[in-house]
Amino acid sequence: MKKREIFLSDYKLSYPIEKIADPKDILFVDIETTGFTAKGSALYLIGCVWNNGKGYVITQFMADTYESEKDVLSAFFTFSSSFKVLVHFNGNNFDIPFLKEKAKQYKMENALERLEGVDLYRRINPYKSMLRLPNCKQKTIEKFLGIHREDPYSGGDLIGVYHAYVKDHDPEKENDLFLHNRDDLLGMLAILPMLNYFDLFAGPLTVVAASANTYTDVHGKECKELVLTAKIPSGIPTPISGSAKGCYFSAKDEEVVIKVPIYEKELKYFYSNFKDYYYLPEEDVALHKSVAGFVDKAHRTPAKASNCYTRRISTYIPEWEPIITPFFKKDYLSKDMYFELTDEIKKNRELFSGYATHILTYIGLGQGQA
Repeated sequence: MKKREIFLSDYKLSYPIEKIADPKDILFVDIETTGFTAKGSALYLIGCVWNNGKGYVITQFMADTYESEKDVLSAFFTFSSSFKVLVHFNGNNFDIPFLKEKAKQYKMENALERLEGVDLYRRINPYKSMLRLPNCKQKTIEKFLGIHREDPYSGGDLIGVYHAYVKDHDPEKENDLFLHNRDDLLGMLAILPMLNYFDLFAGPLTVVAASANTYTDVHGKECKELVLTAKIPSGIPTPISGSAKGCYFSAKDEEVVIKVPIYEKELKYFYSNFKDYYYLPEEDVALHKSVAGFVDKAHRTPAKASNCYTRRISTYIPEWEPIITPFFKKDYLSKDMYFELTDEIKKNRELFSGYATHILTYIGLGQGQA
């Protein structure tokens, strides 16, 4: 087995890694194999990046013979025992199952089961459409961020190189194998700023300004919208925008602007305890039995969930979960909810911060599922 360590002198992450965990508890990992399945291929290199309290270090374990695969796995499991969080790129689909199966083959305890896992791919992938990425491969993201690699090979290219290396132990082939894994690890560190998109949609946001705006739409109709300006905890790499159900956002650097339509119309508030109400068909309203009990029986019926409401003409803005109550709907089966934009709410900056987070999360999920 071969082992290499490289101290990354003066290397600074471009992302506040403390958002994930204490830097000293985090282990970045990437593996190199001769195939996609652990049963039919070899694990020949495991690379790690970790923080020793003074800076970041790359530690790599390589099987210089087929037989030393077990030694590599054992050395890595021992090495990983002092960490709490395992960070990887698409490791949930490949690296972790591969290591688990190899541990099973050698009757080793899977030491990774006690570690919390963070898959960068899963945190970035939902937003690839908004970012106009053709795919979410690590090299694609690196290119998007303008990151240059020294390594000219793909993982598939190096399978033949490894098999040849096992036969001749050529130092140049050895360096190529270590270099590819090293660049994978450095690339993983370099794409960490992409997590700012994940953080943007996960929130929370802090609204610093809220105002109402009037504009004329493409049909010449005068419309109103609520404009919320919020600060992003960490700046995003490139501007991004998106929309869903009339709501729109644009984000740049450390600021996001959210625009939400304001509706002036009649909506209904539905009472949950409909058995305590009567419905008055002529007035199209539900009244509590303590009041409606005095109404002639010919002009009232026991309320049902679908008609136990009161109607109100007011100014509303949408929500997709009842985060602000009371909420109003067009009819009982409608999935769209609204809350009244009262004078009290207009002055509540904390409420708007929660609402901005709600809207952006909704748009992000919608775009991610598209």
